[in-house]
Amino acid sequence: MNMPLHQSLRIAGYLLGQKLRRREKFPLIVELEPLFACNLKCAGCGKIQQPHDLLRQRMPVERAVNAIEECGAPMVSIAGGEPLMHPQIDEIVNELVKRKKYVFLCTNAVLLRKRIDKFDFKPSKYFAFAVHIDGLRERHDASVDKEGVFDEAVEAVKELQKRGFRVTTNTTFFNTDTPQTVIEVLDYLNDDLKVSEMMISPAYAYEKAPDQEHFLGVQETRELFRKAFADGRRKRWRLNHSPLFLDFLEGKVDFSCTAWGIPSYSLLGWQKPCYLMSDGYAKTYRELIEETDWDAYGRGKDPRCANCMAHCGYEPTAVLATLGSLKESLRAAVGR
Repeated sequence: MNMPLHQSLRIAGYLLGQKLRRREKFPLIVELEPLFACNLKCAGCGKIQQPHDLLRQRMPVERAVNAIEECGAPMVSIAGGEPLMHPQIDEIVNELVKRKKYVFLCTNAVLLRKRIDKFDFKPSKYFAFAVHIDGLRERHDASVDKEGVFDEAVEAVKELQKRGFRVTTNTTFFNTDTPQTVIEVLDYLNDDLKVSEMMISPAYAYEKAPDQEHFLGVQETRELFRKAFADGRRKRWRLNHSPLFLDFLEGKVDFSCTAWGIPSYSLLGWQKPCYLMSDGYAKTYRELIEETDWDAYGRGKDPRCANCMAHCGYEPTAVLATLGSLKESLRAAVGR
């Protein structure tokens, strides 16, 4: 795992604290969605299918911060929608950073260069931009259904790096990908664009997504990543994942889903059971944890979960398995 040392130590201390308190369910990172509106219509996403009155809403700063304080998570991934369409997104970020939360602002970067000077973002060890890039130029532009987005995202990354910001990326892979396209985009992000860290995930069959034909199945996922990771390639990429999660993608190990590890909070409340499914909403974090039937979800339990290998359900499991093993903890420390 290529997480900065200070962050790794903080998260390890947090996890140890949960274990000592004998807490069975706790958040590792929160998916915070302060809006659903977006400036793109990606084929694999259904967030903008929300009603128009909801798409016009923006979460107040105080509400966003209170939700994170309520659950106590050490890390926050701010998504949407497109967060840069929120006029107070910098205030949300700065309030969370002030509380020493590790904040990742997820963005498609289309608006970034136009609006960066209108916001009060400051470089910090607690803050990083997470730019969404689903492949090289042709593949990425096809994924977001708009030409020129890849080039704009690349220029935005370079601008942020020049300004001293930590920049990470997140990439979703579909059944239209091959081991070679995986290798090409990760090589580019790692070696050419030189982003700090990269997050990857197989696409989950999000029920409201316009494109329902190109989501990966379990066996397809394992074959794709097993071939892409061959010949030691995964060891040299700065992947922001535990080695056990990467083993999981390859099919070397299997895990149960722990969706409670990455809960989602949006304008509608705490989403049950995760941000990829919508089985209702809880008003409080405690209600989410105590009144959700967590044992009802996961592969072999809920048919909607049959092909899911997404990070939001399985990375927390891998992290907990790592913490419970000295061998795996050492392996994670050296990035193997």
